[in-house]
Amino acid sequence: MKINTLGYSIRQGLKNIRRNLLFSLASIGTMVACLFLFGVFYSIVLNMEQEIHKIEESLTISVFFEEGCSENQIQNIGNELKKIENIDTINYISADKAWNQYIEDVYGGDREYVNSVFGEDNPLVNSSSYEMTLKDISLQQQTVEQLEQISGIRKVYSSDDTAKSLDSVSRLVGYMSAGVIIILLLVSLFLISNTITIGISVRKEEIAIMKLIGAKDLFVRAPFLVEGVIIGLIGSIIPLGIVYFAYNGMTRYLTEQFSIIANLIKFVPIGEVFRGMAPISILLGVGIGFFGSLITTHKHLRV
Repeated sequence: MKINTLGYSIRQGLKNIRRNLLFSLASIGTMVACLFLFGVFYSIVLNMEQEIHKIEESLTISVFFEEGCSENQIQNIGNELKKIENIDTINYISADKAWNQYIEDVYGGDREYVNSVFGEDNPLVNSSSYEMTLKDISLQQQTVEQLEQISGIRKVYSSDDTAKSLDSVSRLVGYMSAGVIIILLLVSLFLISNTITIGISVRKEEIAIMKLIGAKDLFVRAPFLVEGVIIGLIGSIIPLGIVYFAYNGMTRYLTEQFSIIANLIKFVPIGEVFRGMAPISILLGVGIGFFGSLITTHKHLRV
């Protein structure tokens, strides 16, 4: 009679979970807790990165031209700016536009008062400029150095301190993310390993007999690998559901009850959060279950 190895492995894997139900539930519960924390942390990081990106988009570099630059020279400078890879957008601010914006921002658009103080001539006549945003704020210093090499540019203004702070925050968020994921991996691997070890201990004599009659290593290990994968899969799906309802409820409550938060922060939609979080969470759960079982069976199935 030919044995269906896959079907046998699945049945035995489910039996192992039932036999060690308490330890299996403990492993699932701990994995749920770990991946729930991962989901919460992932959601927070995603929203932080969105806010950092918004600030980065608002940061600009301005270049001012040498006195007496003609329109053709200014246009040539603009063409040179377009060749710099890290520059995202370029906006030309004429002297008249700069003066009108200054009047609007400082004097509320009261042109009569401004004319009485400064006269009708534009005091910013030599203040035409190109205003630019960058693709990568961490490369601002290198971009500024490139701009300073362009002929006809008198001065480059940039927000160095803000750019450095944003770059530091981005790096910190990245390091924290990596640290949390590594800790979760280690904790979950330890729990899965303990559960599989108990299952092997319970079936030690049965496994020894199977090995004596010629069962291959893969056939003996397969049920434990299935057990680990099932525990990992269940342990990753449950927190996804919890995070989904918790995130939706929390963001809705904060935006409805606190208008100041709604004005300051635009939360990342749940669909966008899950687009990245769901596959990562499932891969983590199944991967931890599989490799935890693989390592444990390799260590203990030497009979």
